[in-house]
Amino acid sequence: MNLVVDIGNTRVKFAVFENQKLVIDEKAESRIFLSKVKELFETFPKINDAIISSVKKLDKEADILALFCKVHVLSHKSKTPFKNSYATPQTLGVDRIALASAGFYTNPRKNTLIIDAGTCITYDIINDYGEYLGGAISPGIVMRYKAMHNQTDGLPLLKPDELLDYIGNTTENSMHSGVINGTVQEVDGVITQYKQRFKDLTVILTGGDAHFFGKRLKNSIFANSKFLLEGLNYLLEYNKS
Repeated sequence: MNLVVDIGNTRVKFAVFENQKLVIDEKAESRIFLSKVKELFETFPKINDAIISSVKKLDKEADILALFCKVHVLSHKSKTPFKNSYATPQTLGVDRIALASAGFYTNPRKNTLIIDAGTCITYDIINDYGEYLGGAISPGIVMRYKAMHNQTDGLPLLKPDELLDYIGNTTENSMHSGVINGTVQEVDGVITQYKQRFKDLTVILTGGDAHFFGKRLKNSIFANSKFLLEGLNYLLEYNKS
C-alpha cells in the first residue's frame, strides 16, 4: 500500500492507495500531522511507501514519515514518466508535476489539458508524444476577491457564491459576476485556444473550486477531484525503482 501526502499552506491531504485504487482520502490541520500519521499506520499497517508533495518548505514531515516507511519527497529532481520540455524545470511546481503525470497515465499518447482550479488556476498540457510543454498560471477565485478588496478603498471582501445573473444589479452582485463569470469566460477561452492548436484535446478539470466551472463551461470537460492524488501515486510507483 502507498501513502500520498499533499501539504498545502494550512491543511494536509492524506490518501491511501492499494494497487492504484484509492482506498481513503482525508484532510487534516498541519499541527496534528504526527497524530494523523500514527492513526493512518494503525489503520493501514501494510503501507510500505509514501510520497510527500509540499507547496512550502518541509519542516519535520519527511522525518516523521520515515519512522514508519520509505519516503520519497517530490521535487524537480524526481523521475517523471513524461518528457519535460519546460524551459525552467527547476521552477516547475510539484503540484503541476503530479497533475502532468496523472494526465500522462490516464490519457496515454493523447493531447491532454489539465486545469486545476485552486488557490491559483493552473493549465498544463501534455501532447500526444508524451511531452509536457507547460501552460499557464492565473489567479484563483478567492485570490481575485481578495485582490479587489485589498487594492481598493470601497469594495468589500466577499466569499465565492453562486452567480444568479451575469449582470450585477448591486456592487456585491457585480463583484460576483466579475469573479465567477469572468473566470468562467477565461477558462472557456483558454480551452478554445488549446483546441485550435491540439487535435482531439481531452480536458480534465480538478481542484477545490472546480464546482464553480463544471456546469458553466461551454467546452466539454472531464471532472476528477482526485486527479492530483492519483498523479502523486503514479509518481511514487514510478520512482520506487
